[in-house]
Amino acid sequence: MPEASPRGTYLVIAEALRSEIQAEQGGDTLPSEAGLMHSHGVSRNTIRRALKVLEADGVVESAPGIGWRVVRGGDRRSLAQRMTDVIKEDSLSVGDTYPSEAKLCERFDASRTAVRRVLAQMEGNGLLATVHGKGRTVRALPTPTTRP
Repeated sequence: MPEASPRGTYLVIAEALRSEIQAEQGGDTLPSEAGLMHSHGVSRNTIRRALKVLEADGVVESAPGIGWRVVRGGDRRSLAQRMTDVIKEDSLSVGDTYPSEAKLCERFDASRTAVRRVLAQMEGNGLLATVHGKGRTVRALPTPTTRP
């Protein structure tokens, strides 16, 4: 990767891998971590962080003795997209209460850390607001161009 990304290099790599998987380029297993390091020009730690993002989103899983493999079937949207889509799916309006962290963790079978990361992105994008003592509320409705 020739230059650092303001978004975080590991997130850029995670999205590139997600795009490759969605385009079904390649088989059921990903290249080795060393191969990914070489092709992206980054350290092993950066590759592992990218893979952990994809694992939290249910796109890949670690397979002992094999490496990382693609999880076939199921919802292929990122956790961020699925959490943004909750607003539409649950028919939430501006001012409505957004589901709690615990309910989101259960709904998406995701770690609290992953859910908190996405909630912070959604707040940063102006979709949610935190109201002291009341949790999070919908601040704006997502548009087709709103990216988590």
